[in-house]
Amino acid sequence: MSYTAEISRNNPTAFLFAIDRSGSMSETIGEGLSKSQVLSDVMNRFFSELLIKCSKAEGVRNYFEVGVIGYDSHYGVVNPLPGKLAKEWVNPISEFETNVLKVEERNKKVPDGAGGLVQTTVKFPVWFEPVAGGTTPMCSAMQTAYDVLNYWCATHPNSYPPVLIHITDGQSTDGDPEEIAKKIQSLSTNDGNVLIFNLHLSSLGGGEVLFPATTYGLPDSYAEKLFRMSSSLPAGMVKLAKIDGFTQVNSESRGFAYNVNDLTTLVSFLDIGTRGAMESAAMDR
Repeated sequence: MSYTAEISRNNPTAFLFAIDRSGSMSETIGEGLSKSQVLSDVMNRFFSELLIKCSKAEGVRNYFEVGVIGYDSHYGVVNPLPGKLAKEWVNPISEFETNVLKVEERNKKVPDGAGGLVQTTVKFPVWFEPVAGGTTPMCSAMQTAYDVLNYWCATHPNSYPPVLIHITDGQSTDGDPEEIAKKIQSLSTNDGNVLIFNLHLSSLGGGEVLFPATTYGLPDSYAEKLFRMSSSLPAGMVKLAKIDGFTQVNSESRGFAYNVNDLTTLVSFLDIGTRGAMESAAMDR
């Protein structure tokens, strides 16, 4: 199918994130930060940048609807977003502007105009904070994602298909999620099937696997399962991935990353899954 429908205020697309919040997400990666903290920062930055992208002179245009499913055995499957955002699983991006949990001050290095860098303080909006506890009810989270996206596709038949981005660091503790993932992949709008991206975080180091085209070379059966749970990249995302330096990507590559332990890789993966949708389909101006 085409994956070329115009993204507009009348026909937005959706990004739904399913976030593992189990106890192992407290393990550290990158520069000594926990997986949950790194992921929270990346997600909050994504929301902020998406707001900027949709901001015009008259206000924020609702090109996108966005939602988060957090899951762990302590709190269950929940919407972790604040205020009015907690009432619906997906919300127009304009709602994020007026439903910020808090605004922090963060240090950031910026060019000083003379070839060096200088540290400054910037405002950092926060929509949700890191949580890590309990086990991994992945099947329950995937079933919720199916219910949300089934309704969304039925009510947005002419839209660019929604993208589900699932981020986890472990295996499901409430059954096998593969069949539910296949049900999600079978959902569609008139422009194509729902896209599922799966990203596996690891604190162990070792070789990362990014956008593989086959199961050959994957380290274990769990990696193979996540591969099968992931969608093939549409042509527009393949093109973007190549431009971003993933030269091995081809038409058989899947939206899947395994053993990711680097912030840069995490950001690049999310960028291809989200900006790829934006650039695959024209946005009205």
